[in-house]
Amino acid sequence: MTSASKLPVRWRKSSYSGPNEGTCLEIGEGIPGIVPVRDSKNPHGPALGFPAHSFTAFVAGVKSGEFRAA
Repeated sequence: MTSASKLPVRWRKSSYSGPNEGTCLEIGEGIPGIVPVRDSKNPHGPALGFPAHSFTAFVAGVKSGEFRAA
């Protein structure tokens, strides 16, 4: 894992994040082919990097309801 504050990216908060700074994710933009993800409550903590195609497939699955709780 890489310290999120050291990545050369612009961070943006998930559109599903609430205003109360609760459980929020941020994704980084600026690394071709990689989507870094961090916890917005810990901006200097670790970031996980996912291949862009995998992250895109995950988001599509979430939007289609593929991961609904039983």
